[in-house]
Amino acid sequence: MMLAEVKALLINKFGEDVIVGEEAGVLQPALLIAPDRIADVCLELRDNPATYFDFLSCLSGVDYGVDEDCFGVVYHLSSIPYQSQLVLKVSKIHSRELETLPHFPSIVSVYRSADWHEREAFELYGIYFEGHPDLRRLLLPDDWEGFPLRKDYQAAEYYKGVKID
Repeated sequence: MMLAEVKALLINKFGEDVIVGEEAGVLQPALLIAPDRIADVCLELRDNPATYFDFLSCLSGVDYGVDEDCFGVVYHLSSIPYQSQLVLKVSKIHSRELETLPHFPSIVSVYRSADWHEREAFELYGIYFEGHPDLRRLLLPDDWEGFPLRKDYQAAEYYKGVKID
């Protein structure tokens, strides 16, 4: 199924406001989805017999930079029986304050493989996934401060008395 067909299917099911943009003519074309609708869109794409995107191969957090003040998530879906792939993206403007985190709906209920991907995006970018069953650190110690893949992250010189190079 081509990107235009998936786009038409989603607009027909959810209305025109579900898709906020499109990246075409690039190596990996993508549909830009309204952030609050991502779980519904993924469920439809997984369960619809015309698409059957049954596999989430990757979910990545994105920090679009200090000037943009925008965070996002990129979802790479695959349909094993149809041998096709689809990229979905969500993003939202967010101040870079650590007291409140950018947040998106979790898709763990749709794709179980999203569990650790979302935990990694939470830990490294500070992206909060609403409805995630176990959103806690995965790679770094529990007392680690900050989110190391954010573009404005300042690495500490010492951690528990040990110099960090």
